[in-house]
Amino acid sequence: MYTKEATALWRGGLMFEAKSNSGFPVVMDGDAKAGVSPMEMLVMGLAGCTGADVIDILRKKRQIVTAFEVHVTGQRADEHPRKYTAIEVTYIVTGHDIDPEAVRRAIELSETKYCSVSATPREAASITSHYEICEAEPTASPTGYAV
Repeated sequence: MYTKEATALWRGGLMFEAKSNSGFPVVMDGDAKAGVSPMEMLVMGLAGCTGADVIDILRKKRQIVTAFEVHVTGQRADEHPRKYTAIEVTYIVTGHDIDPEAVRRAIELSETKYCSVSATPREAASITSHYEICEAEPTASPTGYAV
């Protein structure tokens, strides 16, 4: 079993700074004013995950790729929990003598075998939750009373 962990620290409003095992910080904002929204992170994660798979496979197939883009469009439900109801992924591969079959197969392998991000919603992971409550230290207010 391989485990990933993430921590999101509240920075005010609906903004959080998140870090995972890698230690790189990401700013998310539920209002998408000071960072990307968590739902944007999901489609960005999908683009990065499938993109990494496809470019890795194309390199192994000795395809000469000079530029590569992955565009992901997610349609969300109008009612809460406003989950994605449809996701479209478009791959744009630029290079020299690119074999269409190699691209098709690389995408197929990413979608059916390698991309963890796209596989997770399909397989509906179980989610459990727990909580802790920590008492804050009292602080003095300008009036002298603890706040």
